[in-house]
Amino acid sequence: MNLEKFFTELKRRNVYKVAVAYAVVAWLLIQVATQVFPFFEVPNWAVRLVVLLIVIGFPIALVIAWAFELTPEGLKRTEVADAAPTQRSRSRAWIYVVLIAAALSIGLFFLGRFTASPKQSVSATVSAKSIAVLPFDNLSRDPDNAYFASGIQDEIITRLAKIADLKVISRTSTQQYQSKPGNLSEIAKQLGVANILEGSVQKAADQVRVNVQLIQVASDSHLWADTYDRKLVDVFTVESEVAKAIAEALQAKLTGGEQQALAVKPTNNSEAYDAYLRGLALEVRASSPNDSEKVVGFYERSVQLDPAFALAWARLSRANAQVYFSSLDSTSARRAATERALNTAQKLQPNSPETLLAQAYYQYWVRRDYEPAKLTFGRVRELLPGSSEVPGALALIARRQGQWDQSIAYWEQTLALDPRNTQWLANAAETYGMLRQFPAALKTYDRLLDIVPNDPVTLACEAKIYQAEGNLEEAGKLLAGVNAQTHSFMVVSKGSSIKGICSSPSNMPAILPAREGLLKKCCAP
Repeated sequence: MNLEKFFTELKRRNVYKVAVAYAVVAWLLIQVATQVFPFFEVPNWAVRLVVLLIVIGFPIALVIAWAFELTPEGLKRTEVADAAPTQRSRSRAWIYVVLIAAALSIGLFFLGRFTASPKQSVSATVSAKSIAVLPFDNLSRDPDNAYFASGIQDEIITRLAKIADLKVISRTSTQQYQSKPGNLSEIAKQLGVANILEGSVQKAADQVRVNVQLIQVASDSHLWADTYDRKLVDVFTVESEVAKAIAEALQAKLTGGEQQALAVKPTNNSEAYDAYLRGLALEVRASSPNDSEKVVGFYERSVQLDPAFALAWARLSRANAQVYFSSLDSTSARRAATERALNTAQKLQPNSPETLLAQAYYQYWVRRDYEPAKLTFGRVRELLPGSSEVPGALALIARRQGQWDQSIAYWEQTLALDPRNTQWLANAAETYGMLRQFPAALKTYDRLLDIVPNDPVTLACEAKIYQAEGNLEEAGKLLAGVNAQTHSFMVVSKGSSIKGICSSPSNMPAILPAREGLLKKCCAP
């Protein structure tokens, strides 16, 4: 075929004109769909349908332009129109169509960009497949059933964290919020997500009702909602179905392995699962040695009721390892209990992410064997890509090994998934300070103070950074704001380490009362 003749024929048959006009009009229709549809809460599938039809229609339009021609007598086949003695119309109406459509398209484009609300602008900077699961409301008559709602929330987060295509905020960052807050846009901004899942749980005897709704914050629209009524023993299916429905609503791709992981039913014993959820809920808010022992007790009760409950064995191993690592009980008996629970979990489910996580913590917290721990955490990360726990642990290990830059990289990954975790923020800020990256340290301490305003420990740590920068005046202001009634020994140790501030006489009146009050409170017999 002669290409020159072919392209000449395309031009003669107005195929080029049709292609340009179609492209401009198609762009106009896409702008209408993307900019106007959301205001009327038209579902996303309708926008995708419009785009799909436009794409399919393009080759059809080109074929029609080749085979037919518009004449004053109407639409005729090109061969017939060529044979007719009438003179071909020189109308340039198509040019006006293109220009008008182009003007409308550009107008809609910039209208959507410049009139977008602040919350829409913020949402554009976060992943559309990001989600935070807020605390579930306990609707049971018995307020003691709050542990059950808390456990269901945690289990859904864990399942979502197994989906690599999703960004899932850790429960540590979401637990500080209410079940159904009114300021969703502010919460989404703080957590860096585009979507929020709200829910409630009602438990009566062996019956459970779970209500969930997925909200797209930018448009304040419900992407999906459902109610599940199940027997207690079948609550696992609810957790799996919710995770799958969320993935579908956010158009997240599920691999075969992820689908299998979501469908796993860890136990058939409802009492064992109830004890497991009690341990899970208490573990999140444990604040004393007594709480830590109670957590261990709940997991022990769970595995007694179902010796084949691998997930509970893994949690039991981790709970014992944490008691051992925190020096609450560093006896050989505690170490043996940790290892025994881990060995049982490995026999039952050696390759599950929960078992591998227990193994990694045993290597890190109990054996202090960092290289094998890093390798095991790496395996866990492949199975739980959305977990903040893994990069957080790797950050601490890297710091212990003197790999400071690597520790910083891990902290950044951790805080992306757990932005309101006060422990992680404090550790990250401290690491920045050790590297003398003072601006980053101060910024991180400010994030921490945004969560816990006027916290004396954080104020003292930030003052230490200002001292290291040579800004004694600012350090003095922070110390002056420390609550003189606190009994935190940590603040005293941090405050006493910045004695260089006292070399500035102008700071003395503000600093001394706070420091003396701290010392009297902490050092009293």
